[in-house]
Amino acid sequence: MFKHAFFAACLASTPALASGIEIVVAGEANGTIVIDLFEDVAPAHAERISSLAASGAYDGVVFHRVIDGFMAQTGDVQFGKMGGDMRRAGTGASDGPDLPAEFSDLPYERGVVGMARAQNPDSANSQFFIMFAPGYFLNGQYTVVGEVTQGLDVLDAIKRGDGPNGAVIGQPDVMQKVTVTK
Repeated sequence: MFKHAFFAACLASTPALASGIEIVVAGEANGTIVIDLFEDVAPAHAERISSLAASGAYDGVVFHRVIDGFMAQTGDVQFGKMGGDMRRAGTGASDGPDLPAEFSDLPYERGVVGMARAQNPDSANSQFFIMFAPGYFLNGQYTVVGEVTQGLDVLDAIKRGDGPNGAVIGQPDVMQKVTVTK
């Protein structure tokens, strides 16, 4: 079920996952990324992502910050919609309140999904990032909310950022459609 044996071992004693999302990506990358959400590890964060996906809030949201060898960030449902002012992408959130951190011992490996946040550990909201490569310096600092189970090739093809802090210049790749899978 899990790509990484460590995750399988950590979660073996918990009930089966009840949610995941499927992201149809369009742009330089075209295809589908499937993510299992770890609702037993980060229940509030998994619920937030599932709810936003189910409501269609993530549809049309761009990958606004993409750093080669590190991660691709998306999920700004307020300012990150395709056709909007991309200079504001990455500064918005959902209408829901920020979420308290749900830190775990799960490491930031390739394909791990983490919740983006501001300086305050309890400021995650709608934005998330997917790791291109291990980033162990994030361990215990950001909530691990899931893992890519299919579509790492699509992740690898997402347009990289060239601007400040990995900002994507020009036409960013987009989450064309995001659906709940379980």
